[in-house]
Amino acid sequence: MKLLPMYKLVLFVGISLISAGNLMAQDTLKLNFQEAVDIALSNNLNYQIQSNEMEILKRQKQSALASHFPNANINTSFQQQNGQQFQQIEGEIVVTNVTNEIVASGLSLNMPVFNAGRRILDTQSSRLNYMAGEKGLERAAQQVIFDVSRRYLQVLLDGELLRIAEENLENQKQQLEQITGFVDAGLRTVSDQYNQESEVARLESVAVTAQVTLENDLWDLSEYLQLEPTVIPQLSAVDPMNAVVSFEGMTVGELYELALSNRSDLEQQEMLVSAAKKSVQAMKAMYYPRINAFFNYNTFFTSLDDRSLREQLLKIYPQNTLGLNLSIPIFNNFQTRLDVGRRKVAYQNQILQKESVDRKVYQEVKLAYQNYRAAVLKEQNTQIQVLAAEEARNAVRERFRLGLSNFVDLSTANQQLVAAQADQAQAVFTLYFQEVLMKHALGTLDVTF
Repeated sequence: MKLLPMYKLVLFVGISLISAGNLMAQDTLKLNFQEAVDIALSNNLNYQIQSNEMEILKRQKQSALASHFPNANINTSFQQQNGQQFQQIEGEIVVTNVTNEIVASGLSLNMPVFNAGRRILDTQSSRLNYMAGEKGLERAAQQVIFDVSRRYLQVLLDGELLRIAEENLENQKQQLEQITGFVDAGLRTVSDQYNQESEVARLESVAVTAQVTLENDLWDLSEYLQLEPTVIPQLSAVDPMNAVVSFEGMTVGELYELALSNRSDLEQQEMLVSAAKKSVQAMKAMYYPRINAFFNYNTFFTSLDDRSLREQLLKIYPQNTLGLNLSIPIFNNFQTRLDVGRRKVAYQNQILQKESVDRKVYQEVKLAYQNYRAAVLKEQNTQIQVLAAEEARNAVRERFRLGLSNFVDLSTANQQLVAAQADQAQAVFTLYFQEVLMKHALGTLDVTF
């Protein structure tokens, strides 16, 4: 009976670990997948940063559009002059040593008439940058959904493996009671009872390990969702057996074409390349002459004139100026050449980035498809594996009951069945996750689960 104290010790340690984990988890938060995604989107740092940057892109787009309208400025100044004052009043120059208070006001309008298309190019570039930002934000949301999916499904898989371990443990406890009865009746040797007690103790440890793994992955999901430290999510179950095999029969080429039409990050890079090209063209416009139209309205009031403030500002001293300004660039210390060179480098780098994303998309689609096909085959094989293991275990159990098989045969058959059940659970959830991974690679991943 030397194995009994060890069995009790393992059982005590396992119960203590589980109890300690339950004591720390004070609160539970019931979540379905959609709610988990919503929480992640509201708390994910990278997604929130990109959301904030969209405000800057929006304002840049508005500013470029507003550049097609005139610039308008109103200026007003007040000054006081002490000493000799020269003032022309009614055809005479009056020189006095007084204090002169002057109020001056003006309105100026300035509008480009011709600048070699720079305003149009800047407007197009800013619009493309904004649209690229939207595509980037869409891809960032898909990445968050993918990360939540991986963690969410891992927790559900851990729960299924824990259920299998606990079910197997309960079955082996019942087997222990049966073998104990056989020993008491003299139908089995006491060594069979010891062996079964050892197996139950081992399965206790397996169940504890499965419980700890589940809690660790729960904490990992909680950390990604940035929940409070004392909050543990309680996830709504999904049925991975209902996963639709929607990509079977498609080739890598067909999937790649599908990805080209759906991947938002690829669309983002195409827009950024176009925006960078237009930015180069807009800067080259600085090499050409520019024509601006302007209008100025100025008036003032002086205390040396006895007429009223209103009369001086509105009737006596107003001046209107309307004209065109031609600016021909000749030499500006190569500043324009420097700016054009910088934008050309940015354009070339953007092309390299797009080519890199193109290769990345193809590699991701090919790898996801290979893993997906392997997951389909493995899930089909595990179904056969479980059925065969169940039949073998039932046959050996009956032979053991009749005294025709030994404990080793029974233990081996049971372990093979449990391993087959765990493999099947792993395969089912892996196939379900490969569906998610494939949609992520194709750019069609949404928040429905």
